[in-house]
Amino acid sequence: MVDLSTNYLRLKLKNPLIASSSPLCTHVQNVKKMEDAGIAAVVLQSLFEEQIQKEQLMLDKGLVQGTEHFAEALTYLPDIRPYCFRSSDYMEQIIKTKEAVDIPVIGSLNGTNVWGWIKYAREMEKAGADAIELNIYNLPVSPAISSSQVEQTCVNLVREVSRSVAIPVSVKMGPFFSSIPEMISRISNAGAAGVVIFNRFYQPDIDLQKLEVKPVLHLSTSDELLLRIRWIALLFDKIKIDFAVTGGVHTIQDVLKCIAAGARVSMMTSALLQKGISHISRLLAGIGEWLEENRYESMEAFHGVMGRSSVENTEAFERANYMKVLGSYRSE
Repeated sequence: MVDLSTNYLRLKLKNPLIASSSPLCTHVQNVKKMEDAGIAAVVLQSLFEEQIQKEQLMLDKGLVQGTEHFAEALTYLPDIRPYCFRSSDYMEQIIKTKEAVDIPVIGSLNGTNVWGWIKYAREMEKAGADAIELNIYNLPVSPAISSSQVEQTCVNLVREVSRSVAIPVSVKMGPFFSSIPEMISRISNAGAAGVVIFNRFYQPDIDLQKLEVKPVLHLSTSDELLLRIRWIALLFDKIKIDFAVTGGVHTIQDVLKCIAAGARVSMMTSALLQKGISHISRLLAGIGEWLEENRYESMEAFHGVMGRSSVENTEAFERANYMKVLGSYRSE
């Protein structure tokens, strides 16, 4: 029988499937069902620092003040009042989830300043979280803020949080940094044990009939996986950090591509929302069958087999593939 176990964030996991942060992980019953279906770990929904700060009311007032003058512009900022809850509720959820399941439970934190990240990271650790995922979701809109300032802020946050807790820390980042390899290297040097690539940022749409900005949620597709496995394949064995993929993981083939490229784990939400929690067991059965048919005794033996670490000039390799793709196109 094929050994599907893997290691991620110094955690021994029974397989490479993790339920990523989403409303599915809000209820203990769902987490228990996912464990029974075979999921290796879960990332709880994000705790947003803004939701629990004492200055919440002042922030809320600032967001809505003056909307009668330029309401359309301010509607790009969501009304966060319906999502407010106390940090104690989140910590209680960690405690209850840990009591109900045997799989690792990873807390997710979306903060705005060093004080908030450290405070709530420590609370998560105390509540029993096995690891912490820092969700870097910062939208700089001021022309006065440089790219280097944005990057340094992220690195500083990772460093301070990693120093403040004993449990491993991972960073969920977006694909919009000027140099992704350099940014991941700095994150690793700052103390992060893992990096999750890439965050899916939700974009607002415009209702032309009402002239209003409306939130839109599009679930991922397997096409989104290509950007992620490309970067992991390029960076595998070049940066000492555990890679995780999120966004576009739906099928047996998707998971296998992630591991072949060099990811330790594949995270999913959209596939579970569309196909149900039972999809987990079907994926694991199919992954085991594929590895056995292709004579791999373990997931570890398959890990990184398509990484580009053996290619001396990766830039030339990438350009060659780019030209090959363009040359293969034929118009009808």
